[in-house]
Amino acid sequence: MPERISGLLAASLLFLLAGCMVGPEYKKPPANVADAWIASRMGTLPQNSDVDYDEWWKSFGDPTLNELMEMAYRQNLSLETAGLRVVQAIAQRGFAIGQLYPQRQEATGSFTRETVARRMVEREEGSGNDTGVLLPSTYNQWTLTPLSAGWELDLWGRYRRGIESADADLLASLYDYQDVLVSLLAEVATTYVQFRTLQEQLEVAVHNVGLQTRSVEIVEARFELGAVTELDVAQSRSLLRDTESRIPGIRAQLRQAQDQLCVLLGLPTQKLDDILTGPPRVPSAPPDVIVGVPAQLLRARPDIRRAERDVAAQSARIGIAAADFYPRLELIGDIGLQSESFSDLFQGQAFTAFGGPRFRWAILNYGRIANNVRVEDAVFQQQVRLYEDTVLRAQQEVQDAMAGYLGAQRQVEFLELSVKDAALAVDLSEYQYREGATDYTRVLLSQQFLLQAQDRLVSTKGAVALNLVTLHRSLGGGWQFKEGEALIRPETRAEMEDRIHWGDLLETEEDYRDIDAAEESERDALRWWWPEW
Repeated sequence: MPERISGLLAASLLFLLAGCMVGPEYKKPPANVADAWIASRMGTLPQNSDVDYDEWWKSFGDPTLNELMEMAYRQNLSLETAGLRVVQAIAQRGFAIGQLYPQRQEATGSFTRETVARRMVEREEGSGNDTGVLLPSTYNQWTLTPLSAGWELDLWGRYRRGIESADADLLASLYDYQDVLVSLLAEVATTYVQFRTLQEQLEVAVHNVGLQTRSVEIVEARFELGAVTELDVAQSRSLLRDTESRIPGIRAQLRQAQDQLCVLLGLPTQKLDDILTGPPRVPSAPPDVIVGVPAQLLRARPDIRRAERDVAAQSARIGIAAADFYPRLELIGDIGLQSESFSDLFQGQAFTAFGGPRFRWAILNYGRIANNVRVEDAVFQQQVRLYEDTVLRAQQEVQDAMAGYLGAQRQVEFLELSVKDAALAVDLSEYQYREGATDYTRVLLSQQFLLQAQDRLVSTKGAVALNLVTLHRSLGGGWQFKEGEALIRPETRAEMEDRIHWGDLLETEEDYRDIDAAEESERDALRWWWPEW
């Protein structure tokens, strides 16, 4: 009975120790978030806590833009690379989980032959003296150990902290994928808006070339009649050539914008005429834009969530480092065969077995261990500050995009009036010039101002759309676009499965809309997405 009680107490002690986890328990760092946006306080942009930005680009009402977004999601290589990093994190997490369980070592076999010199003692008859002769003795040893295992008890939570860190790393990689998707969609929209802006600027240049060509013809006709000097002819031709020089530059930028779109769509550089259909006009921003509250950024922006998970992963690494302060207890065992001759190796008498505990404690390395813990703690504090900085910069990006959007909108209103008056000034100056009531300088100046005003109007319309794209990107919109779909393409998965065995690691659940639950219980949420874990 006393032996049973002792065994029970020892088992209970081991059980309690196995529940210990050294290191800090993670708490989400506080974030300094404003109560409301400045533009919302001023009443220029309404604020709503229930607004979402899942497919914000559809507010432009442009079918071509919608198609480009679909193509980029399916074909972009950087996005798929980010998806593969999630797969990598899944495998790394599986490795961390495996550390908790007994580890089977490799099977071993050996043959040794040992020769030992031994002294043979003999007594000489009648002399009473002993004599010794060195004779060699040879021993053979055949050993086969097919099973050797060890299990380190996770007394201080070293491996459980490792799983905790791997969980956070996996979520961080998933948020990184979402962040890449948000940036990709914004970049596609930005490049598309720039392309349409250039197309409209090209139309403006071509229109003004026609207008100025007509003026040159009028000036030349009047010069032939002797009504004006050659100065008017030179001025009119100079303005025409200057306007014509804009066209090759705009066409070169159009080609570059298409090349950029090709890369974003995962295509070799080519003409995209069959894709970029529709009128060459800058996408019109919706009349009403509603934004969410600043606190939504903490959940809406993947980069903020990734930074927070980086903090959680580093917190667990402090515990991993701190576990080195304490002893490590491992249960080891071998089962094998041992014999002096190979023919007897598989006889019953050759069976051997060994098992028992192994104890390790780095008593003399406390200085090194302590400094390693300090290193991890310093990195943790850096991650906290990076998280806080990410939150602040995210709010700045939103505020800047709002200011740019509202400012560009106001500019468009003035520029539309400016273009209208500039066009009237051109008509009046040309009429007065034909009637001889004014010189050509006034015509020249009015045509120059018209070109500039029209060009600025088109550029500012593009700025309105670009700032709206930036606003939605800074608000974290778009990562919900293809929620629940596979992170890698079927052909990529087939290529990887042909190369090595992946099991179920390349399969993902159809839906992971409850991703936020992972911040409260990472392991449960991850098992929901990938139940094989």
